[in-house]
Amino acid sequence: MINTNTEIKILSVSDFTRNVKGVLEYNFPGVWVSGEISNLARPRSGHWYFTLKDDRSQVRCAMFRQNNQRLTFAPTEGMQVLVKARVSLYEARGDFQLLVDTMEDAGIGALQRAYEQLKQKLQKQGLFATQHKKTLPEVPHCVGIISSPTGAALHDILNVLKRRFPALPVIIYPAQVQGADAPAQLLQALSLAQEQALCDVLIIGRGGGSIEDLWAFNDEQLAVSIYNCPIPVISSVGHEVDFTICDFVADIRAATPSAAAELVSPDQEEWLNWLEAIEKQLSTQIKRSLAALQQQLQWQYKQLKHPGRYLDEVSQRIDELSARMEQHLRLQLQSRQEKTCTFEARLQQHSPAHLLKLQQIRLNYLQQRLQQNMQSCLEHLQQKIASLASGMDALSPLATLGRGYSLVKNEQDELIRSAEQLNQGQQVKVIFSQTEAFMTVDEIKSDTLN
Repeated sequence: MINTNTEIKILSVSDFTRNVKGVLEYNFPGVWVSGEISNLARPRSGHWYFTLKDDRSQVRCAMFRQNNQRLTFAPTEGMQVLVKARVSLYEARGDFQLLVDTMEDAGIGALQRAYEQLKQKLQKQGLFATQHKKTLPEVPHCVGIISSPTGAALHDILNVLKRRFPALPVIIYPAQVQGADAPAQLLQALSLAQEQALCDVLIIGRGGGSIEDLWAFNDEQLAVSIYNCPIPVISSVGHEVDFTICDFVADIRAATPSAAAELVSPDQEEWLNWLEAIEKQLSTQIKRSLAALQQQLQWQYKQLKHPGRYLDEVSQRIDELSARMEQHLRLQLQSRQEKTCTFEARLQQHSPAHLLKLQQIRLNYLQQRLQQNMQSCLEHLQQKIASLASGMDALSPLATLGRGYSLVKNEQDELIRSAEQLNQGQQVKVIFSQTEAFMTVDEIKSDTLN
């Protein structure tokens, strides 16, 4: 029986379920639950209703349309899933349930979390830092490929290299790219490439696939080895939308294996066009240099003096010295004559016979002295003239003719100094040391001194 003396708060079923719902939703705003799907129902409303169970318990779940439309996969009966849900209570039936916000395939979800954790770890360690990225060689001497020898990725890379630059050497380092043994084989291939040091750029990768297929390229030890590799590494794993740890730690990430081959191989046509342009520039520069040298040679040739011009200058100098010598002799004789006239005038002014006789004697003596001096002076001048004549003879055209040279004169007896003064068929006179000869010009050649 109910004690009427004590006040008892009586709740309706609706109030009770509402209170329980509030307590559950407040204390469990969001939980992650893993289990197997069963009793999956998809009514026309678009909402999903199912049971999540394990070997000992089960719980009802509801996933409304606005949430399940974001999934990238279709859950099925018996699938192991991981859900993020809010704990609630369905008041109409008083059923305890989970309101699911997101759902992941349990296997893929675990791999994705491991991937994100490793990515954050390596990023904190600085393995993704841009300043540590190595630059690719502009024209590699040899390309190393770390991939499956039977995979389509290798054939795509080789086809692109053959098309773009067939002369580029390639070394293939075979390794499994999928499965439990793949990370160890990839590490071994990378180590072998570093030991041989034959390549100056490496491509590591494979074709597309699921996250499980690409998981070998999320290995931490492989990522550290790529980071420490002294050879630039290009990661080309999967398709453009696929990202692995190798893509972040490598020096360059290529969207596809074919794109990696495009990055390392220069375009043969571009290089041929560039070399052709360089060849044209060199040819033009050589022609300009030769033209400049030819112009300089012609200028220097014009500076050279022809022997005939040199002889003309010497002959002119001799004539000048001869004229100066004759003028000097005339002045000397004129001076002596003036002095003699002066003495004669003074004698005439003193006419006494004795003085005249003395003066006559003195005059005779002075005349004798004058004659002697004149004779001595004349002999000295003759010796000087002979010396100059000997020097003139050594430099005179006649002496030059005596050594085998000749002079050429035209019909007007004018000296020919250059072949430009001659005409074909013209009569010329050639003067030798002792004889002369008349000749006809048959041919005129220029630049014969060269």
